[in-house]
Amino acid sequence: MTDIRDTSPEPPVEPRPDPLQAHPDQAVPNSAAANQAQPDLTQSGQAQPGDPFAAPSGPETIATQNERLTDGVNRCPKCGSTDIRLRASTGMLVCEFCRYEWSEEQIDPLISGEGSLSDLTGTIIGSGAADIDPAVAGVLTMKCAGCGSEVVVNTAEAMSSRCHWCRHVLTVNDQVPNGAVPDAVLPFAVPHEQAVASIRAFAAKRRTFAHRRFRAEFTPENVVGVYMPYMVVDGNVGADVTGYGEVKTREYTRGTGDDRETYYDADVYQVHRHVDFTVDDLTIESSAERADMNTLVNTNNIINTILPFDTKNAVKWNANYLTGFTSERRDQDVSAIQPVLEHQLLSIARSEVTSTISGYDRGVRWETERLEVRGTRWVSMYLPVWLYSYYHEERGRAMVHYIAVNGRTGETMGSVPVSKGRLLVAALTVGTFVEAIAIGILVATA
Repeated sequence: MTDIRDTSPEPPVEPRPDPLQAHPDQAVPNSAAANQAQPDLTQSGQAQPGDPFAAPSGPETIATQNERLTDGVNRCPKCGSTDIRLRASTGMLVCEFCRYEWSEEQIDPLISGEGSLSDLTGTIIGSGAADIDPAVAGVLTMKCAGCGSEVVVNTAEAMSSRCHWCRHVLTVNDQVPNGAVPDAVLPFAVPHEQAVASIRAFAAKRRTFAHRRFRAEFTPENVVGVYMPYMVVDGNVGADVTGYGEVKTREYTRGTGDDRETYYDADVYQVHRHVDFTVDDLTIESSAERADMNTLVNTNNIINTILPFDTKNAVKWNANYLTGFTSERRDQDVSAIQPVLEHQLLSIARSEVTSTISGYDRGVRWETERLEVRGTRWVSMYLPVWLYSYYHEERGRAMVHYIAVNGRTGETMGSVPVSKGRLLVAALTVGTFVEAIAIGILVATA
């Protein structure tokens, strides 16, 4: 979710003359206008990845640790039981013994405070988004407060474990610097039954051209609830873009038959725009595997099509929210994600100035871009996704297809393996039908 604000003066839409303007009477072939007479500015003022984020001092850290919880036994506030899980239909934690329900506090008031995003300066990082220490092991040993025995938890696979002696549930809540415990978690609100129905409906609409093996093996009940690691970023940004815009003055053709060519005359103008804006809760993947969207081997890029999430409703970390679900651990630091953020901010800046360049009827080509990041705020967060995967192999080529459901809104998107034979038959059938209609029309008008 982005909250964008343009505080710059409205720039003039009318083109401004430039000494490099093409002569009005000079005819050049279409698509070659201005390119032959314009200097290459791509090396002048080009934003370098990471540079806008450099700061003379280290980032400010906000402590987001849930002080009410520690590693080990965490009990129901009412009866003391440790059997606690999320009730997705309400978004609340529920004790499986006394049925008491409660929720952790929302994280946004702690992170955002009372200030405005337009006043944000420097770099602020939630303590759960701190750099990962590769020396910290992912396997933790905790002492059970119920009986005193030691319980081992592998944070790469789970955030809780049951004591094999007294049956108490032990959870990981301390922010160990291995990326396993984020600043906040956005609980599931879509129950399993609804996710199954959404995936079944999605696949049903594509059944006609779906591969025969997929239709036989499709089992949406196997959908898995996964908490995906994201960085949620606020920013206070300024941007300058400079380039060349064209206004067509004349269009004409020369030649005949196959030698016929279209020419145009265009006035070329140098264009500069500045925009100030803020972004609120921009979500970026913090798992290197998920950020690598190789469409040749999988379709995990569909996860971004089910955005946005209502991140303002995220709550302080409590490992019990993950009971019954799986999760992926964050493995990227803020420094690794900064170039991705810069790219998205420049895209937003270009979008913001689009309405001011409508007077250039042949478009504007931006040559240089400069980004000034005045302030950023980073929060590590788990976001809920229902994920159905299907492994398909055909003629030696393997592909993993995913169907994803937003765990908050129910938005569904994905891919299914298709039958190329069915597609070919459909194409031939439609083509034959169109040809028959065309022949009928010709016969009727003959």
